[in-house]
Amino acid sequence: MNKYFDEDDIRTRLLKHISASISHLTQRDFAAYLGLSLGKTHYCLTELIKKGYVKTTRFKNSRKMAAYSYMLTPQGIEEKSLMQVQFLRRKKSEYERLKQEIAQLTQELDPNNTTQLNRRIAHNTD
Repeated sequence: MNKYFDEDDIRTRLLKHISASISHLTQRDFAAYLGLSLGKTHYCLTELIKKGYVKTTRFKNSRKMAAYSYMLTPQGIEEKSLMQVQFLRRKKSEYERLKQEIAQLTQELDPNNTTQLNRRIAHNTD
């Protein structure tokens, strides 16, 4: 994962990862999944808890240490759905902008040989 997500991307990915988690994951697990520091992950999880999107349950793990499980609340499930729709819209928009930029750069590089250049680009991305 990339550590340069914006806050909405982080929230979306955290909510999605929490909802998909079957076992008890630690904040370190979430940090590793997102490619973020443990402190940043802790901050983001704490904010989701404050907003009522995530509920924590404390339990004793196999090493007799306190641990937490994270679950989405009904509000969290709703927020996750809304965030995923917004996330998808943003990514589609980024994709369309990139397609236009690639087409423009391709034309600028060699307007007479666009077809051959497009084949080379397609071949290199496969």
